[in-house]
Amino acid sequence: MKQQSFHSGLTSERWEQLSLLEQLGNIGSEVGRALKAKEQGNTQRLEGALDRALELFDLTLADPKHRGPRLRELCRTREVLCDFFFGENEYKSTGESLDQYFFAFALAARSGK
Repeated sequence: MKQQSFHSGLTSERWEQLSLLEQLGNIGSEVGRALKAKEQGNTQRLEGALDRALELFDLTLADPKHRGPRLRELCRTREVLCDFFFGENEYKSTGESLDQYFFAFALAARSGK
């Protein structure tokens, strides 16, 4: 059974060509959309943004260049995100802390670092 894709035309091969900074920056864009939708009480947009963010996270986790400690950190980050939106927020995350975390990657990717 093939998993539904929320990013039409995106393949794992194309995703793997991006740096980790670019991957996390793109995930962060979807997280930002989810946070905004949550703030506005727009459940449909929230669910769509989370579906897209998790799809990108899964592609990132499957990227062979992310092994060892990097993979553990990526898994934990996905766990924290899911805990915030779907769980009991055991990590005590805030929308602001998540936004700041991902913004740093987007900023670094833009500046080419």
